[in-house]
Amino acid sequence: MKRSVTSICIVLAVVIGMSPAWAARKKPAPPVPLTEVGQKLEARYTQTMADLKAEIEKSLPQPGEAKQAAYQQAREAEKGAHAALGEAEKAFGSIARGRGLVGHAKGKWIGGAEKGIADTQAKLKAATTDAEREALQKELANWQKNLKDGQDALKERQALLDEALRNEPKLTKDLEAAKAGVAQAEAQTTKALAGLGLASLLGSDKLDAKLAKYVIMLEATPRGLAAFAQQGMAQEGLIGTLLEDPALMKQMLVADGAKDGKYGRAMELYTTIQKKSKKAKKGVLQRLALAVSLEHAVPRPQRSATGLTDAPPNVDPVKRYLHFEKAYLDGELDPGFKGLSVWDYRMVVNGEEPDDILAWGREMLRNYRPDHIATEDYRWRYVASVRTDIRYGSQYNKFDKPELQFFQNILMNGGVCGRRAFFGRFILRSFGIPTTARPQPGHAALTHWTPDGWVICLGGGWGIGTTKLRYKKDLDFLAHTQARAVGDKFLQVKRAQWLGDVVGEPRVFGFFAGQPEFWYGASLYLQRAIIEEAKVEALAAVGEELGEANESDVEYEVEDAALTDKDRSITVGKGGVITIPAAACSKPTKSTGKIILMNSHGGGKQLHYSRTGEAEDFEYTFNAPAAGKYALTSRVAVPSWDQHLLVAVNGAEATTDIALPLTVGLWDMTAPVVIELAKGKNVLTFSRGGENIRGMSIKEFTLKPVKM
Repeated sequence: MKRSVTSICIVLAVVIGMSPAWAARKKPAPPVPLTEVGQKLEARYTQTMADLKAEIEKSLPQPGEAKQAAYQQAREAEKGAHAALGEAEKAFGSIARGRGLVGHAKGKWIGGAEKGIADTQAKLKAATTDAEREALQKELANWQKNLKDGQDALKERQALLDEALRNEPKLTKDLEAAKAGVAQAEAQTTKALAGLGLASLLGSDKLDAKLAKYVIMLEATPRGLAAFAQQGMAQEGLIGTLLEDPALMKQMLVADGAKDGKYGRAMELYTTIQKKSKKAKKGVLQRLALAVSLEHAVPRPQRSATGLTDAPPNVDPVKRYLHFEKAYLDGELDPGFKGLSVWDYRMVVNGEEPDDILAWGREMLRNYRPDHIATEDYRWRYVASVRTDIRYGSQYNKFDKPELQFFQNILMNGGVCGRRAFFGRFILRSFGIPTTARPQPGHAALTHWTPDGWVICLGGGWGIGTTKLRYKKDLDFLAHTQARAVGDKFLQVKRAQWLGDVVGEPRVFGFFAGQPEFWYGASLYLQRAIIEEAKVEALAAVGEELGEANESDVEYEVEDAALTDKDRSITVGKGGVITIPAAACSKPTKSTGKIILMNSHGGGKQLHYSRTGEAEDFEYTFNAPAAGKYALTSRVAVPSWDQHLLVAVNGAEATTDIALPLTVGLWDMTAPVVIELAKGKNVLTFSRGGENIRGMSIKEFTLKPVKM
């Protein structure tokens, strides 16, 4: 006797022990009272869903019982193979754990005790009173006991490690066998899935219009749609327009739908944006408009400067769209922005920062660290500013200024992992790069888009973190991004999910999110097959060493700009005014790491003095047309407060202090200081002063004769 796929799902739910259907588990809609009109609309939408469900289920294939059983057996076998692999990995990991425990006993435990004994014995020799000696004797006894405990622990741990090492050949063999077992089981599941004959259904767009309409109504709920539509004819018309536009509904769902199912509000925003901008109706900007509408269907709280008490509480979605439209048309965004999907754009436009702060972020990096914009390494493009300029530590956070926005304060005062990851995501969004949080136990990190796939930055590799999206585990998020990148085949994954919604399955968006039922299971196996066929490889994490460190122990390439004669040309203009390009230094003559000579965003060169590394002086040698006093000013970009530049003239020991203005990373001029030059050759030697030395960039110096 043949059974429908609906009955298959019920059988699988019993076998796997799944919870009730996703729709039944959704949080109830806000208790908006329905008017008489609203109640009629709700009834109409409910009937529409019932009709769609019946029509779609008639089109579902009915695999034979033998094929169903083979598929279920393959899934169970794969589940067992993964469990066996987990046990094998745990057993093999005993070697690494054993080495770690032995190292701890030798180092921190025994080594710490030995140091404590030595220090206490030295204090005993210097003790001058009986009370001191008595207290130190007790301390010494504690350290000696600690040493004995450590030595005993070392013997026990070493014995366990030795046993594990004797078993290493077997453990290695067992691990390889378990991996092979998983590969074989996964291949068998894929084969069994193919045998169910779903390819023609999932590879066709025949049901897309009905599926999209049903799923949107499911996510919005008939009551939610009615509550929106009962507000008036305009709102009811928006719902009608949406439900009669299969292409738009499909585009929305491929992008994971409206935030919290608020499709009415999404349509309202989408329509308003397209009225504000005719450019929002096609291509890149249509996708951007839709992304904003879907993501901001639920208001996004805005994080303004705390001193701005009258700032709007939420991001204005229409202004957010217009901001990015202008930035795109002005060529301010990353070149990859134009090729992104609606789903990608959602992770660009969802920031908490005001639009003017997004503009500041782009201008700041163009002024202060243009090398991070120009780098070919997409893994670090823009976000390298965290590595180079966001100091690790929270000791300066108390100096955050209320007139500055959160991200400006982070640039100024640094922070621990959370603030660093926040800034990293902000600066990526500023330039149109999709990014999302990727926290891991005890640590905040981020992940972001590159043309070669998504990469984790400032944290450990894939497999130890989560996201705040529907793909809770980072490996599920990774797999989803990889399948999306393949192209049209990804639609098969979405269709299987939509069919799962029609038959009432719980939503399971990854292998690490639980045991899926029939259609959601099919979606995940199809997703895996797509990734394997495309031979997609995950990018390794970058910046893990910076997670909780102020400076990296990894050597990163430093830009060494090719300097022309013009870049090194020191000129004397009208009235004897001397202009010294910052890159025209006579020492050093090329980038050193601390001092970086780089291409400026708007042309020419600039000098960047890095916040990390050993202090270093830099000099300029030039001829002055006349002896006398000169007012020295400089065009600088300074992201932090209380920064100083010291200048010594012609080898003098005395220096003149140049107080640097807090420019929040934008170009501005220093206040003039007066120095005295000789006629002819002069050498200006610059150094940094102060305790809290941060990075700074210099475009040029100007020396203007002081009239007496």
